[in-house]
Amino acid sequence: MTDFKSGFVSIVGRPNAGKSTLINQLVKQKIAIVTDKPQTTRDAIIGVLTEEEYQIIFTDTPGVHKPKHELGNRMNAIAYSNFRGMDLIYYLMDASVPFGTGDQFIIDKLAKVKTPIILVLNKIDAISQDALLLRIVEMKEKLDFAEIVPL
Repeated sequence: MTDFKSGFVSIVGRPNAGKSTLINQLVKQKIAIVTDKPQTTRDAIIGVLTEEEYQIIFTDTPGVHKPKHELGNRMNAIAYSNFRGMDLIYYLMDASVPFGTGDQFIIDKLAKVKTPIILVLNKIDAISQDALLLRIVEMKEKLDFAEIVPL
């Protein structure tokens, strides 16, 4: 018998990057609302994947954005709190949207974290392979990611 292992993974990113869709796929059931309306996830959503030899606890966070009101400040605080105490962070990024100030804001926050970060480039079906390769090169220069995974 092998040792059972468990870990915590936080999924962070901008609004509408696909965080809720990803957590639903990872835990193999619908636990988070999926819609194209920004800021639908207003609190952290926990999903657990249990397999024979391991368990992963995923946290879907609200999209990090420039807040215009107190609710926005609170949602960002929830996302930031899920940077701490995790074994791994998935930074989910919509590859079809050009890198902007909001992305740089998240990169700056993540640069202060000691937790390994995997960049997940989502929606790659909406861009050319050349554009994807350019985005990967661009992102490698922004932060030292443990991995970059096109999705």
